[in-house]
Amino acid sequence: MAERSFAKEVQKLKLGEGQEFTGEGILAITKALLQCGVGYVGGYQGAPISHLMDVLADAQDILGELGVHFEASASEATATAMLAASVHYPIRGAATFKSTVGTNVASDALANLASGGVTGGALIIVGEDYGEGSSIMQERSHAFAMKSQVWLLDPRPNLPSIVAAVEHGFELSEASNTPVMLQVRIRCCHVHGSFIARDNKRPAMTVADALENPRRDTQRIVLPPASFLHEKEKISKRMPAAIDYIRRHGLNETFGGEGKVGIICQGGMYNGVVRALQRLGLADLYGETRVPLHVLNVTYPLIEDELVRFCEGKDAVLVVEEGQPDYIEQALGTMLYKAGGSVKLEGKGMLPMAGEYSGDVMLAGIGGFLRQHAGDLLAPEIRAPNVPAPPIWDDLAKAVPARPPGFCVGCPERPIFAATKLAEEELGKHHIASDIGCHLFSIMPPFELGATTMGYGLGPASASAFNAPDAGRRSISFVGDGGFWHNGLTSSIGNAVFNQNDGVIVVVDNYYSAATGGQDILSSRASNRTKSTNHPITNAIRGMGVKWVRHVERTYDVGLMRDTLKEALTTPEKGPKVIVASSECMLNRQRREAPLKKKAIAEGKRAVRTKFGVDEDVCTGDHACMRLSGCPSLTVKHLDDPLRDDPVAAIDENCVGCGNCGEVADAAVLCPSFYQADVVSNPTGWERFWSTLRGRVIASLQTSRERRRLSFEVAQP
Repeated sequence: MAERSFAKEVQKLKLGEGQEFTGEGILAITKALLQCGVGYVGGYQGAPISHLMDVLADAQDILGELGVHFEASASEATATAMLAASVHYPIRGAATFKSTVGTNVASDALANLASGGVTGGALIIVGEDYGEGSSIMQERSHAFAMKSQVWLLDPRPNLPSIVAAVEHGFELSEASNTPVMLQVRIRCCHVHGSFIARDNKRPAMTVADALENPRRDTQRIVLPPASFLHEKEKISKRMPAAIDYIRRHGLNETFGGEGKVGIICQGGMYNGVVRALQRLGLADLYGETRVPLHVLNVTYPLIEDELVRFCEGKDAVLVVEEGQPDYIEQALGTMLYKAGGSVKLEGKGMLPMAGEYSGDVMLAGIGGFLRQHAGDLLAPEIRAPNVPAPPIWDDLAKAVPARPPGFCVGCPERPIFAATKLAEEELGKHHIASDIGCHLFSIMPPFELGATTMGYGLGPASASAFNAPDAGRRSISFVGDGGFWHNGLTSSIGNAVFNQNDGVIVVVDNYYSAATGGQDILSSRASNRTKSTNHPITNAIRGMGVKWVRHVERTYDVGLMRDTLKEALTTPEKGPKVIVASSECMLNRQRREAPLKKKAIAEGKRAVRTKFGVDEDVCTGDHACMRLSGCPSLTVKHLDDPLRDDPVAAIDENCVGCGNCGEVADAAVLCPSFYQADVVSNPTGWERFWSTLRGRVIASLQTSRERRRLSFEVAQP
């Protein structure tokens, strides 16, 4: 069950010649693939590309009608390896995944694919997850393109440019027998706009056709001596063919007329550059600019004569290249030096070496460049040095508390880490290895568990060095169900079995690849009409050779989770100890159940919603429950009672009734202040009768209590 459904939007994929297509960037990419006659598509979800996978999944009927094969791949390496179908056959194929973690995983397949080359067009769509909104290490895809000599497209963030990039990507790949990488940032994925559609095309050769007519070319297989020839072919044939195609089709664009200064930017930076020029009074809403711009919709390979020609006659040129290292600036500097150019080249001196080029960063950098080299272009009020306003961050930090990322309300992973804290209170601190996924939030308050995270599915592998036979304490490592199927079964579980590691491994099973948007995986409990689900993780673990396996079917049982962890940490049995902790992702559960309850209530049917609360009279106000839970719905409030100064615990209306707060209080032997209430909508007659009767009895008891309360009368003078 994905984060959202695109069932309605995908109907736009059926639009034909001359019709206007309106929508989001990811939907436009899918439409462009179909217009290009793609034969197969694979991929792995991850921001900012997750929704592209969801669109493809919801469009499987349309893809099927055209004879297009689609797979939700097990990993980015799997997706890239799929493109092997384009090595010997003239079939257009596409793979999509998040970068750079995706390109890291896919690099082996990518290098082999680029070495042998392709016959059909091979397009790799990578979601460039760079900047402050990212959840990963900060790196760029550019290095992978240069390393493997894969051509890198970086289109301007508007729908016509995105669609053109997909079309040219396939043609460029076929013209140069080289896979092509299409880089789309988050603003490109989610930009809205329109373009004039064309008819969808059935692939000239389908994968079924290829199976009926198998081909092979020994020279395309990466094996000596062919592999030595591939490198020469890249330089002597493929790159010249790519440069010729890029030049002939004008893939890079120049805007504005002549001028003594100019700007060279990546295509993805175009909107930010033009917006900065607008704010400086040098461009209008339609992109007409007084400062010449050379836009690199292809950032690798660079076309030397185009760049040198753009710089001719200019006093200074600014390179707008987001992230580091400054590959483009370095390459351009070399080109200009060889050409004997005298232009002043600016780049990372005016703009930050690292970090996202936001609107303010772009305005400051471009403004500083123009003030220094072309101040006469600016209005007098703008020409003055840009004096930054005094920073307000320190004042904000004092007034606004930090809000670290954390688990959702009712998340079934929260009790796992509450149980881990309780186990450590009895057994002492342990080395804990974390992993990629929602469970990584355990490193933040209030749990503060976990020392490292080394890659998707590699949590237990990252603890393998701590397999010390003479140690008196075992390591604990976590891996999610998504990471388990992605890479963890072999790299972590298999590795632990083979090396007889004695640590404790916890597989966090929430039924989905939850962190990427709730997509189904092998162990998902729901039925999926196009995928095979309901494969228990415990079976795979035992099949890998693990002898000590425990399955906690309901993670909200904090006491059971704690006791199971303690057993694993103290058992005399050697070898890996694996605990599979299962409960459904609360977000996906609410997405499924909430609409059904809402519909039932609207139809007058009985519906029950469980809610938890805190008895103010019982709560002691020590807030230990929060230190072992951290649920966003668990907060504090002040009482009107003048004898109680400390705020007490309270549960707000966001509560989803998971019961974790009460379970934690019970397992940790805290105050028994939590209570459960069932909110009934459209109750039956009997329920109304009993509710009225209870209310009257309670009111009678309260009145009786008030009468017996000790009171004092003040004598009147």
